[in-house]
Amino acid sequence: MKIIDVAIVGAGFGGLCAAIRLRESGVDNVAILERSGEVGGTWRDNVYPGCACDVPSHMYSFSFEPNTRWTRPYPQQPEIQDYILRLTDTYRLRPLIRFHSDVRSMRWLPDRSCWELAVEGQPPLLARHVVLATGPLSKPAIPDLPGLGSFAGETFHSGHWRHDVNLKGKRIAVVGTGASAIQFVPEIAPDAAHVDVFQRTAAWVMPRWDKPYGAARLWLYRHVPGLQRLSRWRVYWFNEMVGMGFMGSRRVQNMLRKLSGHHLQRQVADPALRQALTPDFNPGCKRLLISNTWFPTLQRPNVQLVTQGVARIAPEGVVGADGVLYPCDVIVWGTGFKATEFVAPMQVYGESANGEPLELGKLWGAQPAATRLGIAVAGFPNLFLLVGPNTGLGHNSIIFMIECQVHYVVKALQSLRASGKNALRLRPDVQRDDYAVMQQKMKSTVWSSGCKSWYQNAQGEIDTLWPGYTWEYWLQTRRFKASEYL
Repeated sequence: MKIIDVAIVGAGFGGLCAAIRLRESGVDNVAILERSGEVGGTWRDNVYPGCACDVPSHMYSFSFEPNTRWTRPYPQQPEIQDYILRLTDTYRLRPLIRFHSDVRSMRWLPDRSCWELAVEGQPPLLARHVVLATGPLSKPAIPDLPGLGSFAGETFHSGHWRHDVNLKGKRIAVVGTGASAIQFVPEIAPDAAHVDVFQRTAAWVMPRWDKPYGAARLWLYRHVPGLQRLSRWRVYWFNEMVGMGFMGSRRVQNMLRKLSGHHLQRQVADPALRQALTPDFNPGCKRLLISNTWFPTLQRPNVQLVTQGVARIAPEGVVGADGVLYPCDVIVWGTGFKATEFVAPMQVYGESANGEPLELGKLWGAQPAATRLGIAVAGFPNLFLLVGPNTGLGHNSIIFMIECQVHYVVKALQSLRASGKNALRLRPDVQRDDYAVMQQKMKSTVWSSGCKSWYQNAQGEIDTLWPGYTWEYWLQTRRFKASEYL
């Protein structure tokens, strides 16, 4: 059986970036395994009304392939997916992609120094190296509530939006008030008969400065060399300044608190509603949201904010924690994703320990998700993760992090080729020390200031976010240190 040099799992931003950079470095035997029938990942799947990015557009394209077609400061889903499609064609990646290839499991073969990938409905593949680019926001999280299957109406998650369900004139229950809900609720509310929005905890909401670009600015960005790159750096360093608040700066946190508080006071006149929408945690402890339409929507006569959790689901609707039934025809789950399940449901079997091969998902279920820079894992040779543990962000662009990680992977493979050896094995002590540093730094961040969020795993540890500035991550990924590997 022919062995692929590098198998990339996932054809979103991470997988496409890895393919581009690996080919530029001289690695031609590359295959991208994509479970769906098109590229795009998160931006292919999330097609709910109003879907948009909350990272400024000039930071949401690759530095080596800037998008000069953005039409506004914050890109909407169709624009992002259009960029991904053009990127795929520009770099002629489609011949590398094997669509409808759902990788169910992977197993390290020590006698052949390669990975065996089990693809559903297809013969297994062999690959010397694997890059996992499955993304952290690909597995919808729906709470396991009593009576979940008893509901008589339609129900779906925002990540799997049912466009075949007509919401006009319907009574709708929306569970969750996170980044997706504040985008789609203002879009569906005008046509609905009634919308109940279930909010467990209020969020810090910032104004969205998103006026579409005029014709003159569009022309300048497309025809004046360096202007968009200058704007990109302006956005980058502004976001890093905001990040100071997340790293513990009380001054910046107070600035964010005042900005959000002014936004709330300006848009909500009713003191009781304003109080219900005021968070009781520090800005950034949960994800900061941006919207100009969220607060006005909650004040529509056909919209009700329910400030409690959901106790159970009944055939007629949603039952709140107070026991009151809220009748509805449709339930929309805006409950986010399983961000701490980094590889599940895929099973990844590495080297043997005590006679049994390590399974990565089970390993991270029993102990912290320790890695080296979120990219390499001890006991799993020649395996690289993109947007892995402790590399998510609360203040800047994940595209920047992906480029850093891909640079590191390219350097790692170049180092391995130069050594003449077959496998890279991360030293366990390096991984242990790296994780200890991550958790020590995390203690001084806003994410450890007391709130409960989707950033945390079941044990309360924060294995999702990078506890520092992105320029620090850039510095740490510039060089590959072969001494950290066996």
